[in-house]
Amino acid sequence: MSRFFSARYADLTPYTPGEQPQNRRYIKLNTNESPFPPSPGVAAAVEAESRRLALYSDPECVKLRKKMADVYGLGPDQIVMTNGSDEVLNFAFMAFADEEHPLAFADVTYGFYPVFAQINRIPYTEIPLKSDFCLDPADYIGLNKTVVIANPNAPTGLALPLGDIERIVKSNPDNVVIVDEAYVDFGGESAVTLLNRYENLLVTGTFSKSRSMAGARLGFGFGSKKLIADLNTLRYSTNPYNINRLTDAAGQAALAENDYYMANCRTIIENRAWTTEQLRSLGFRVLDSQTNFVFAESPDIAGRELYSKLKDAGILVRHFDKERLQNFNRITIGTKEQMQTLIDTIASITGGDKP
Repeated sequence: MSRFFSARYADLTPYTPGEQPQNRRYIKLNTNESPFPPSPGVAAAVEAESRRLALYSDPECVKLRKKMADVYGLGPDQIVMTNGSDEVLNFAFMAFADEEHPLAFADVTYGFYPVFAQINRIPYTEIPLKSDFCLDPADYIGLNKTVVIANPNAPTGLALPLGDIERIVKSNPDNVVIVDEAYVDFGGESAVTLLNRYENLLVTGTFSKSRSMAGARLGFGFGSKKLIADLNTLRYSTNPYNINRLTDAAGQAALAENDYYMANCRTIIENRAWTTEQLRSLGFRVLDSQTNFVFAESPDIAGRELYSKLKDAGILVRHFDKERLQNFNRITIGTKEQMQTLIDTIASITGGDKP
């Protein structure tokens, strides 16, 4: 770092995004992107809107929020649109956590949570998952902290039932409970149905996974009118034009063709079940994922070694060096053809019989 870098951030450990190598073509199963293109209307909407790029985008995203409200059964004033779900999470940390309301989240979860806490100088507690990587709701009941739960969780893929989420929200009435639902469309239970009953619940989500728009950077937050107003105070104080015209148009078109995306989710769920079965037949331990990825370890080969050999073979998966995770790899679910190639390659690497 330079000698000008503020001492406030000297100890900051930045988030490490998944690899995006440019040196060759890979089967990319490392960043939980959708293997399917956006719906047909998205490209047309983006092309049409490109003629208006000389004009600022709508800071209120009026049309987009109206479509979101129709799809999710909410009022437009219960919705904030953001530049990816990372932005709404950062705003939420800024708005609802401080010295009097410290953060609490799992020790194995989305890696941006501790980064957001550190950069905003918010004290936080990491609560260990159980030995089987499950989150115990009892650890969060009556915690009296700002709770953050990825549900389903990443990188484990495990999910809590809605009843457990409600118990946590209900038992922390004086603190906001943030439920990060980036992967909920692949089998989880959404907490959106609880929003009108609990003023302290904030649900966040993204178009990156189930709606094939990782490159567009579109996220959202759902909550009470007052919570959303708090988030908009921060949004208007930083970047009111946070959703560009092309992304706004793409989001509207995607919502108009929502059935296409939900059908893709069903296909990914089928491919996930097949991949899980194949990996287990090769001796892998695979957690019961409710996401568009699986978290798997082999008794026959170390996690980093398998990651490296797959990369040499042209397949990217995600490996984590954290001690509890180092024997696992997180594998995005792609097309059936991609997953067949993965299984064949793993069988060749491990010397197992092809399932």
